[in-house]
This record gives sequence, structure tokens and C-alpha cells, in this order.
Amino acid sequence: MLNQKIKILLAEDDLNLGMLLVDYLETEGFDVKLCRDGELALKAFDAHTFDLCLLDVMMPKLDGFAVAKSIRLKDKKIPLIFITAKSLKADKLKGYGLGADDYITKPFDEEELVWKIKAVIRRVPKTKTDTKAELILIGKYSFDFSNQSLSIGGKTKRITEKESDILNYLCAHKNTVIKREELLKNLWGENDYFFGRSLDVFITKIRKYLKEDPTLSIENVFAVGFIFNVPA
Repeated sequence: MLNQKIKILLAEDDLNLGMLLVDYLETEGFDVKLCRDGELALKAFDAHTFDLCLLDVMMPKLDGFAVAKSIRLKDKKIPLIFITAKSLKADKLKGYGLGADDYITKPFDEEELVWKIKAVIRRVPKTKTDTKAELILIGKYSFDFSNQSLSIGGKTKRITEKESDILNYLCAHKNTVIKREELLKNLWGENDYFFGRSLDVFITKIRKYLKEDPTLSIENVFAVGFIFNVPA
């Protein structure tokens, strides 16, 4: 049982599964609101405060991916976990690309879901307490972690929360070898194949954001990880 109730938005069109999950999660100490389609889920999200969202992918009116995209426009921090029958790699990568924190495939064990929820919730305060209000100078760039922005030559680019978390970690460990598994566990909580693929996508994007300063580079270290090379 949790000492403090976590409020969960559960979007699931299968009523039997939805009620089963509500009953189980509530016995584990969570406060759960069930919505049976994507539109109702977004209305509930706008009307109430939640700590985490569990989103089925295949839903009427709006699917889970569309719901996640809308939620991320309104709240960049709230954890998202997809619940779906889809196990295709492309679907999982799409989910992580939309900012999902985890992904569980039907059929699943309820205890596994609870473990994932608690693991994701534990990671949320870590990223918040690691934030820094001051600007970080990276070569010719100014990086504002709390506002998720990169500036150079009077131009400012807003980046995503996960991109900001990754860049902040790279800055904290600049000019040293960062093990891939270490980076994954610190930012996603586990060393997982799909998180790894998402990390590669984010690293590629960050390289593009930093391309206006040729003295900066994120170097791949074969079979180990990365080095963020920043001039002294």
C-alpha cells in the first residue's frame, strides 16, 4: 500500500478489464478514474488533477496515441504508461516518441502493472529535484534546463522534457565516458531495448540542435556509451 494516494487516469474501453483494474489498483492504495474512450479521458484530464495516466491504445473516438499527444501539450511532466494489445516494435517506439514513460502489453499481470506504476512515480521527483534554475553554458550555447530551451546567437529553441533531461545529464558528465546502461537507468529506470532505441533518436536530435557550434560533439564509444565533448 502507498502512504499517499496517487491519482490515476485510466483510459480503457474494455469495461470488464477497466473495472478489474480499478478494483485492483484501489486495493493497492491508488485513486483511479476510469474513462471508456479518448474524448472522455481528455475531458477528465482537463477537469481533474492526476499524478499518472494509463492509456489504452485502441479506443473509440480518440486512440491512446492521440490522447497522449494532447496531454503532453498541456503537461510535459505527468507520467504516461500505455496499456495495449499491440506488441509491434513500431507501436512501442511511437509511444515512447510521444513521451511515454513505460509500455505494458496485454495480457499482463496486475502485479507487474503496479510495479511499473510505482517505478515510474519514483522517477518523477528525481527529475524534478535535479533541475537547476541557472543557465548552463555549453560552448556557444546557453542551456536553460528548467525552461527546456537552448539559445545561441539570439535564437532560442524549445526542446522536449526528455531531450532536456538527457542534455542535462550529458552536461553533468561532460568530457567523460557515460555508460549507455547508466544513462538509461538514470533517465528511464531500466536498461531496455525500446528505451535504448528511443535514446538513440533523442541523441540524434540533440546533435542537430548543437550543430551550430562545431566544437561540441556527442561521440559514440563502441559497446560502451557516449562522451559529450565540450571545450574547456
